[in-house]
Amino acid sequence: MSPSPAPDGAPQRRLYGRRRGRALRLGQRALVDTLLPTLCFDVPAQDKFDPKQLFVPTVDEVWLEIGFGAGEHLVFQAASHPRVGVIGCEVFEPGIARLLTDIKAQGLANIRLFTDDARLVTAALAPMSLARAFILFPDPWPKERHKKRRIVATETLDHLAEAMVDGAELRLATDDPDYAAWMEERGDAHPAFERIAMADRPADWPATRYENKAIVAGRPARLFLYRRRARPVGLARD
Repeated sequence: MSPSPAPDGAPQRRLYGRRRGRALRLGQRALVDTLLPTLCFDVPAQDKFDPKQLFVPTVDEVWLEIGFGAGEHLVFQAASHPRVGVIGCEVFEPGIARLLTDIKAQGLANIRLFTDDARLVTAALAPMSLARAFILFPDPWPKERHKKRRIVATETLDHLAEAMVDGAELRLATDDPDYAAWMEERGDAHPAFERIAMADRPADWPATRYENKAIVAGRPARLFLYRRRARPVGLARD
């Protein structure tokens, strides 16, 4: 599959692997065919967009999860914060189908989905339109020649810094030691974010099945919490 086009029409490196795994069950396929189109959205080719406009009924703020896997964490956040609109980005169809099953079972109305390259969303979000962002256990792209594909990159952090309100949280996690060092280096170096020390794991940061399996396999997770620094006076939105 060719890379998704950037907003200016230029090709981008693909940051994800397979889109499809095993064949979906009939019920899952039905949800992909019927429910998914009602939750998906496209980003404008040029202009920025306000993500609050995606949600009916209206929400107080919007959070973004890049690469939601099977959707456990996203569902937890959406169910725990019904006045928050949660955008999930994922390309792997079985994970999307599992999420749709939970959305239907719990009757969640505050989730919207983007099933292409997440960078298209981060580049198109209006300034100061995002209140929290999550990048949890992304593909580590462990081979040296593939590291340029890692989603936690200066370009991604630049886009998030523009889109996030002052004080917004950015949560990162990985079970790959090399990627952990990579995340830490880029997060700590970015001028828009300050690292927040965590004595204890936040109560609203649940472990997923993937994380628990990684721990059993001897790969403990590294969690990083950053906060969007306050913009200088004169740059903040009125």
